Amino acid sequence: MLQAPASAQLIEAFANTLDVDAGTDALASPAGLATWLLDQGLFDRARRVTAEDHALALRLRAGLREVLGTHVGDLPDPALVAAADDALGMLPVLVTVVGGADTPGPGLPPVRRALAAVALAWARLIATGEAARLKRCAEHTCAEVFWDVSKNRSRRWCSMSVCGNRAKARTHALRQAAAAERSHQGRS
Repeated sequence: MLQAPASAQLIEAFANTLDVDAGTDALASPAGLATWLLDQGLFDRARRVTAEDHALALRLRAGLREVLGTHVGDLPDPALVAAADDALGMLPVLVTVVGGADTPGPGLPPVRRALAAVALAWARLIATGEAARLKRCAEHTCAEVFWDVSKNRSRRWCSMSVCGNRAKARTHALRQAAAAERSHQGRS
């Protein structure tokens, strides 16, 4: 099984702080964001998160979730993408000539530094082409972000046994209902 790189694991964890199925949001408050950043090792100790930094994180997450939920032929919501791009613009990074090391920009306050680490993880996935393996579940009641381990990167659901089965059962029921309707109309 193809193991997700650390950058993908961080983006997946960040995107999945919003749990559509359970109706929970780990980043619902600035304190929630502070706890999540600490739990991810992006803070060395507890920190206070301002309302502005909290809003920045939410814009970034919304844009990432939007892009990860876009399926072939679909276009992401341009307003969500633009808001996320604006958020990324507030999280400068430093790339060096020797070694190409990339780090959050110098002088950033701790919360912005931690969010810049999330931005760097996304940049690494884009640069390597691995972002295509991170997807949002096509089952609208779930929408969990997952790492696609399929050889041809065609997986649509986080779990075939749960979300895939729900979608297929719903499609089957719709087909059955349509066939019954056609049958009923034929008798009229």
